[in-house]
Amino acid sequence: MPILYLDCFSGISGDMMVGALADLGVSPSAFEWELGKLEIEDYHLHFARQERRGIAGVKFDVHTDSSACESDSHSHSHSHSRSNSEIRELIEQSGLSKLVKTRSLAIFHRIAKAEARIHAVPIDRVHFDEVGAVDSIVDIVLTCVGIEALRVSHIYVSSLVDGNGSTHCAHGEYPVPAPATLEILKGIPVRQIAVPFELITPTGAAIVAEFQHQIGPMPPLRAIRVGYGLGTRDISPRPNVLRAILGELEQTAETETVVEIQANIDDLSAEILAASQEHLLQAGALDVFFTPVQMKKNRPGTLLTVLCDRDHLDKIQQLIFHETTTFGLRFREASRKVLDRELRSVDTELGSIRVKIGRLGDQIVQVSPEYEDCRSIARKTATPLKRVYEIATASFWKQNTPGQKSSTSQPKN
Repeated sequence: MPILYLDCFSGISGDMMVGALADLGVSPSAFEWELGKLEIEDYHLHFARQERRGIAGVKFDVHTDSSACESDSHSHSHSHSRSNSEIRELIEQSGLSKLVKTRSLAIFHRIAKAEARIHAVPIDRVHFDEVGAVDSIVDIVLTCVGIEALRVSHIYVSSLVDGNGSTHCAHGEYPVPAPATLEILKGIPVRQIAVPFELITPTGAAIVAEFQHQIGPMPPLRAIRVGYGLGTRDISPRPNVLRAILGELEQTAETETVVEIQANIDDLSAEILAASQEHLLQAGALDVFFTPVQMKKNRPGTLLTVLCDRDHLDKIQQLIFHETTTFGLRFREASRKVLDRELRSVDTELGSIRVKIGRLGDQIVQVSPEYEDCRSIARKTATPLKRVYEIATASFWKQNTPGQKSSTSQPKN
């Protein structure tokens, strides 16, 4: 599956995000169809191809009878408010997919939690004077719709920058970054640049906080498509755009340093351990596995082992302490070497199946059919899954000479 890299060199807002996803190929009709599943008042989506400082992209706007609320990361107007519970009910009762519902609600929850913290009110009493307006509901829902449509596995985000000066909110004039934005971005690095405007809105901040797999430089990847979502203001000489890169991670056989973290656990159920494994992988762990061990007083236990890179060490350690019952961790640095990987489609008697290939230099040393493709074909053809694997592997070797790289190969993430 591809990954998405968000290059936020001019900040990020909800409308810029939707514009970038549209420029990546999510059609306006697909957005409109999904949005029709929400019970909201009259609105009109507007996608326009424009230019900012020589960069062409998509400017997205929502027009409603009550006018827009958050048009981009650098301008605000006001419309009627909605409560957090009203928004939650609106999304929960819609016909949107489970992923879109879950992620949209999570983004709104992040914003509501920040507002509740800032204004010292219970989260259920939070009213969204700006974020709850129709256009921002649309921005958040369509962001989730677009991400689901592109079928990305992870979202990487560049280092975040915001402007300086002040911004006008419903409660008055506030310094940039706005209080809600800063609250949402706690734990995520952000720096200011010499632009006298707000570059990151609360909506943009919540999108980053919800979806970010890793913050920092662009990982090695092969770009498939590049999209640009445009803002409204001219922030010369910087183009007021959000760049989104859809691509495949490039993996090489070079030696790299990873951190191995271990903990002995003897008082946690298998269900919670399984959930912890899922959360650790989502947080950026490279691998998570369990090993049966014998502990003190002859108690059977579990050795939890997690591999991660240095940048994720603190986050992974904190997650292990929160998710498990361990009182201590051991960790050490280790070197690892991975094969060059590529993904190739192979024609078989049962249909096309993707095969992951591992190369050591020019030599193919590993061939592994993709599980999801094999499972799908096994179901469609009533063929045992084991047999589908055998057919896919045999077809690959029949059609390809070891060491000869196909021109139709695709990188594997």
